[in-house]
Amino acid sequence: MKYDFTSIIERYGKDASALDDLGTMPGFTPDAPKEGFDAIPMWVADMNFPACPTIPEAIIARTKETHYGYFSLREEYFDSIIQWHEKRNGVTGLTKDHINYENGVIGGVITALNVLCSKGDNVLVHSPTYIGFTLSLTNNGYNMIHSSLVKDEKGLYRMDFEDMEKKIVEQNIHAAIFCSPHNPTGRVWEKWEVEKFMELCEKHDVFVVSDEIWSDIIRPGYKHIPPQSVSPWAREHTAAIYAPSKTFNLAGLVGSYHIVYNKWLRDRMDKESSLCHYNEPNLLSMYALIGAYKPEGHEWTDELNQVLAGNVDYACDYIKEHFEGVEVTKPEGTYMLFLDCTKWCEKHGKTIEELEKACWDVGVAVQDGRMFHGPCHIRMNLALPRSRVEEAFQRLDKYVFNA
Repeated sequence: MKYDFTSIIERYGKDASALDDLGTMPGFTPDAPKEGFDAIPMWVADMNFPACPTIPEAIIARTKETHYGYFSLREEYFDSIIQWHEKRNGVTGLTKDHINYENGVIGGVITALNVLCSKGDNVLVHSPTYIGFTLSLTNNGYNMIHSSLVKDEKGLYRMDFEDMEKKIVEQNIHAAIFCSPHNPTGRVWEKWEVEKFMELCEKHDVFVVSDEIWSDIIRPGYKHIPPQSVSPWAREHTAAIYAPSKTFNLAGLVGSYHIVYNKWLRDRMDKESSLCHYNEPNLLSMYALIGAYKPEGHEWTDELNQVLAGNVDYACDYIKEHFEGVEVTKPEGTYMLFLDCTKWCEKHGKTIEELEKACWDVGVAVQDGRMFHGPCHIRMNLALPRSRVEEAFQRLDKYVFNA
């Protein structure tokens, strides 16, 4: 490969929550490992690969200009976004007017809901549910109405359209969050699924807030379908929130953006996000995006997806062959696994807390799946060099699942 996905980078003490925050937030972060084990960070959704080279190149070049005052977003910023979406998602007709900055995807979701809803309104969300939705909706006074994804005969998570319609009608819902690809299950929704979801929303006058932060991290052979692309109605009734932060591991720089075609909604979102005088771009995050969305960034992302697919295949095969009672659906997007450990825990008389603690003790720092509404689940990050993934599964085999 052209780019480096094998080097193990030292992150301890270098501003990495994935390692430095272990054991600091009981109930949220994994515990630090016992003596004799180093930590393999497999919880928070960031990556353990060196950045795409064009990102530090762009940042370093700008820092050499020794002035860092107030600024406006460059035309190059908007052009980079337009070209990125045209090449990767086949988006046409996107212009600068449809794009605006957001401090974060979750912030953009709340901005849209604050425009579309009143406090106390019900909002449709699929379950399992990303914890960021749970915390932000609750903190901002909205009621989450969960529609559970159901597994089909192949074990693939699917939307329950009958359940969604029933809840939309009975709970008087006029806003829904759509997570695409879905976090934490890793589903990349097929076109017919997106179309049917948007048709249901159109039927009942439900605006859609679409979190598409994972849209670049797609397993080869699958394709992201932007909900705004499936119909004229969907284009005008969806606020889509994106960021380069998941694709290129830029969360520490802060910086997302929304794509909204409906001028009424766009104007009100821009006004809402301006009220706190805090939703302002960071100079270096702008250059990071410009660096990321260069042609080299496309190459880097394609190689990343190949590496992640290999890690997913390795992990899912290992689980099937060695961890009896653990069930996992191979994700089509994202780099996260969502392990259902119900049968294993029942067979071995263990609670999910005890299982997770056993993982953490040997340095396999996985995440508690209960905060994602998985009652006996583990969420696992596979965005690491293969050697570290293999080490993690060997420890799980020897010390945890087959101890």
